[in-house]
Amino acid sequence: MNYAKDMPTESQRLAQAVARLNRRLRQERQSDLTATQLSVLGSVRVLGSATPSQIAARERVSQPSVARTLKCLLEDAYVIKNPHPNDGRQVLISMSDLGEKVLAEERQRRDLWLDRRLATLTTDERARLRDATDLLVGLAEDDA
Repeated sequence: MNYAKDMPTESQRLAQAVARLNRRLRQERQSDLTATQLSVLGSVRVLGSATPSQIAARERVSQPSVARTLKCLLEDAYVIKNPHPNDGRQVLISMSDLGEKVLAEERQRRDLWLDRRLATLTTDERARLRDATDLLVGLAEDDA
């Protein structure tokens, strides 16, 4: 048996760790929104008033995909659709009060769980994790 062959690579270990943490954070969700809907809602929150194309670009998904998600969010009043002030062919999507409330509640629940877990780490471990967080953000944003 070749043990080196059976050992996960560094990139496999990283991908597994990120996936497991993501799955665990999703378990803290209590709204009826899907992970995709929450992600799009978060993008709308960050972008402010934005076109569906801008939201799709930030989410790195196709425009038809984001359009389906936005349709659900609009139907349930999590976001608001307004005419574009300069282009009558486009619309602008923004957060509704309900969307703000649900997103804040979900983030608070997630953050409370994560804060409890971080409190179990040593000062050095938390510092290393802060450094790793910066690297992970860079990896996620890099197009290379």
